[in-house]
Amino acid sequence: MNRETRIGLALVAGLGALIFSIMVLGSLGAVNPELEQIPVAKVLGEGFPAVRYGRSEVRIVGWYAELAGDCSGDSGGVDAAVAWLQRECPLRVLLPSQPPETVTQAQLGAGLRLAAPTGGPFPSRAGPGGPNLRLEQLVFVGHFDDPAAVNCIPDRVDRCRNTFVVSDYSGLIR
Repeated sequence: MNRETRIGLALVAGLGALIFSIMVLGSLGAVNPELEQIPVAKVLGEGFPAVRYGRSEVRIVGWYAELAGDCSGDSGGVDAAVAWLQRECPLRVLLPSQPPETVTQAQLGAGLRLAAPTGGPFPSRAGPGGPNLRLEQLVFVGHFDDPAAVNCIPDRVDRCRNTFVVSDYSGLIR
């Protein structure tokens, strides 16, 4: 082996060692909370999300479903300040598994309820009729225990507190 080959092999080995040490050092410590994604099954299985997560911003991954036309229930009452949070229709939820195209309102009731003060951001309709379903899981960013929940009607305060208030969503799962 000549001198240039040995120098080249030493440089490649040194570069490999540098990359390995960077990866090891980068994996130490806690996960950046801005990158942590919580599966919706975990959120639903841990009891009251408002108690566990409070008002801190979280990212939840799940299958989005919306039922508008076939939804039965009220639109939140006359108090516009909380109507967006306590309304029953349209029903927007995150589910642990993809629902069938024939999903009913009762089946969607087992999912994590979603709401937003401005009516969005939520995905546009995927199809012309029936429930609005996606072909991929989505990541929703938001919080629980919204301050407006205290103004919901007494029968719905707990539901309002445990509704996930969405500020953004993405189809990119990391």
